[in-house]
Amino acid sequence: MPATPRFLPAGESALVVEFGAAIDPALNDKVRAFDHALAAAAIPGIVETLPTYRSLMIHFDPRQVATDALIAELRKLQIGPGAAGVPKHWSIPVCYEPPHAEDLAEVAAALGLTAERVAALHAGAEYRVYMFGFAPGYVFLGGLPAELNISRRPKPRPPVPQGALLIAGGQALIANRPMPTGWYNLGATPALLFDPKRSPPVALDIGDRIRFTPVDGAAFARLRREAAEGAPVIEQKA
Repeated sequence: MPATPRFLPAGESALVVEFGAAIDPALNDKVRAFDHALAAAAIPGIVETLPTYRSLMIHFDPRQVATDALIAELRKLQIGPGAAGVPKHWSIPVCYEPPHAEDLAEVAAALGLTAERVAALHAGAEYRVYMFGFAPGYVFLGGLPAELNISRRPKPRPPVPQGALLIAGGQALIANRPMPTGWYNLGATPALLFDPKRSPPVALDIGDRIRFTPVDGAAFARLRREAAEGAPVIEQKA
């Protein structure tokens, strides 16, 4: 293994393999590489794995493998160079115009920037997909420019729409279903990134890179209709 992780039991049917405590691409690569090696090993009893920023949650069937035996098997995993795989690059359309950018002016005022500058900073960055979580299809991203670092709201705001682009605490997020949140909504994508009927349900993968392509309101409406009819809308780059 490239590092010595911590093995933290989480009840009788789950185990957390922790590699560090920071939001760091190299750390996330270790999580991905470990996850890929675990899938290749096909250890009996593994039910599901959930990669995060810095750790891997492993759900297992305790009737097939005990925690101590599972840890012993995990310590044997061989993880070579390139085990994390090759990330894909995506272009995702985004609209920063009303009514999709509900909190853009509020964020601009709080950070002492113009709304145009906030949108330009958000669209100009390259993001990394670190994890999925909180709710089905929610995509957590790293790479938010430091100028857009804003704390979470003290109280949640009303539900954001499907596809909302959220920021808070130095992180960025794509929300794939309406839900109240303490994060700020800068815009929205017409793409339907999560569909439980698809396989896999989310087109993106952990470690993938994302750039947002601004579109106006008319293009957003057209692309949302196309997405509803099954078009991918997002574009994979070379």
